[in-house]
Amino acid sequence: MKLVKRPRRLRVSQNIRDMVRETFLCVKDLIYPLFVVEGERVKAEVRSMPGVYHFSVDLLIEEIKEVKDLGIPAVLLFGVTSQKDEFGTYAYKEDGIVQRAVRAIKEKINDVAVITDVCMCGYTSHGHCGIVEDGEIVNDKTLDYIAKIALSHVEAGADIVAPSDMMDGRVKAIRDLLDERGYVNTPIMAYSAKYASSFYGPFREAADSAPRFGDRKTYQMDYGNSDEALKEVELDIEEGADIVMVKPALSYLDIIRRVKDSFKVPVAAYSVSGEYSMIKAAAKMGWLDEKAVVMEIMTSIKRAGADMIITYFAKDVAKWLSTR
Repeated sequence: MKLVKRPRRLRVSQNIRDMVRETFLCVKDLIYPLFVVEGERVKAEVRSMPGVYHFSVDLLIEEIKEVKDLGIPAVLLFGVTSQKDEFGTYAYKEDGIVQRAVRAIKEKINDVAVITDVCMCGYTSHGHCGIVEDGEIVNDKTLDYIAKIALSHVEAGADIVAPSDMMDGRVKAIRDLLDERGYVNTPIMAYSAKYASSFYGPFREAADSAPRFGDRKTYQMDYGNSDEALKEVELDIEEGADIVMVKPALSYLDIIRRVKDSFKVPVAAYSVSGEYSMIKAAAKMGWLDEKAVVMEIMTSIKRAGADMIITYFAKDVAKWLSTR
């Protein structure tokens, strides 16, 4: 039998494979998450996330200089603090840890976009992402707080704000307040399809943000739902989101693809702490080739439709791409 169609013809050499490759990962696709803490000369490794650190503001600057040199275009900042109360008021203080970090970055470094996570969980004594009344996380009262946090970050110099709380209406609350104060050109990157995932464990250690009671299933999404993600994304776009996010990434590639096919807006995917830590643990045991697995996963996220990838591997990926 004579074969007419032979797809393997286009796989016979690396050069030919490169010529016909459909999906390309590049350093400009990457966003690097960072944790900033109080103090000076602090660089403390997160126990469950080897290679990820808590940085004080002074050493954060040095880290971001390296990020810039690697060509990574953006960082995502998370504040870590012991200054917690019932309402998370430290989250929007002018001298809060994130606000000070943003001002320092903007004073010393050009050409790196600073994105700030906007939420309350790391600042509340109860560890939830909103105001708690009688054991319930109440939606509408939370919106004013979320908007105030976002405004305080923008006033400090943040380029993009990223609300991660999953309260209904928070994108509109932020957009309205920013526009009212004249920040009409500040984009919002909404955590639009954020699932109640078990992959967040290492992050909650890093950010000291685990809930002190219950869980977050009344506001984060059920991982069995897909159509609901499209509803959440559509609402955020209607309210003024400029970029929408799917979180986590690896177990939600189908959601990334549905979102990208349904809405003509930039899509971010967050490759979360559990994904990172699993790879690190398996690589340490010699069970996986870390570089090969990470590059395959990052490419799969891009192939699924993500325009940008938030990943703790960003620096490694940037270095690996530069040596290809």
